[in-house]
Amino acid sequence: MDITFIIAVAVALFMGLNIGGNNAAASMGAAYGAKVRTKYQAVLLISVFSVLGAVISGGEVIKTLGSGILPAGTIVLEGAIIAVAAAGITVFLANLLRVPISTSQAAVGAVVGIGLFYGASNINVVKIEYIISWWIITPILAWLLAYLMGKYLYTHILIWLADHHESDASIRKSLNILLTISGCYVAYSAGANNAANAVGPFVGAGIIGTIPGAIFGGLAIGLGALLMGGRVLDTVGKDITELCVIRATFVEFTSAFIVHIASIKGIPVSLGEIVAAGIIGIGCANSGMHIVKGEVVKKILIAWVVSPFLQEYLRFR
Repeated sequence: MDITFIIAVAVALFMGLNIGGNNAAASMGAAYGAKVRTKYQAVLLISVFSVLGAVISGGEVIKTLGSGILPAGTIVLEGAIIAVAAAGITVFLANLLRVPISTSQAAVGAVVGIGLFYGASNINVVKIEYIISWWIITPILAWLLAYLMGKYLYTHILIWLADHHESDASIRKSLNILLTISGCYVAYSAGANNAANAVGPFVGAGIIGTIPGAIFGGLAIGLGALLMGGRVLDTVGKDITELCVIRATFVEFTSAFIVHIASIKGIPVSLGEIVAAGIIGIGCANSGMHIVKGEVVKKILIAWVVSPFLQEYLRFR
């Protein structure tokens, strides 16, 4: 077997593992922080539903990274290896620091870098601008929806629950079921959107097909969630702000819906940033705007800004 192909498989696996440890793990941060699921339960659900999301709904984003930004055939095997390896190292460092970052930004930046190497005329600038607009809008939307819910709807929801349930135990049971469903939806959306980050360039290079690539990427993400997901879960679920079940449920459903719509549109977005923005929004509504000055939030925001530049530096070393 060709050594270059073996390296390609290893690099794609490395990237998928780190995606699972970072963004997919963040999908269960809300529920973990609300103490509805243990860490083991959270990463197990992530692994199962990430695979399902990648296989069933991951094709459009894979096509975008494979041939939507650069014309089909532009990416060669060696370039795909360098791009995915650079992005994987960036996410790996974020996992060590226990910070959720955008694997999508790293992956898209890597593909654009390949295009610049072969000639800027290859790059679909309109598509890049469209993707970037989603990157800007989605965390803001997640923060805004979470803030409005926490500020203006939370009390009304509590009253409604009290009126329609006989006891606190009944309320908690219903909410736990709802939160389990929402968490699985988030993990599904994560697999659908983020599998492309591990295999998209290789699909573009013609090394693997879209469906086999989705299966491979989904399995790698699921395995990464099991092996490395716990560290980022602690940051997202506990270190930003305290979450009750109702707030956690809203963050999960909102994040999953945003990422799912992006996946249907074929747009790679950052689940980690969307979930974290939602949790920060809930925290601001609950504890005040001063929460954005906290050390954990500062570290996350710095990582969001630095990671694209770090990924570019690693690729051109």
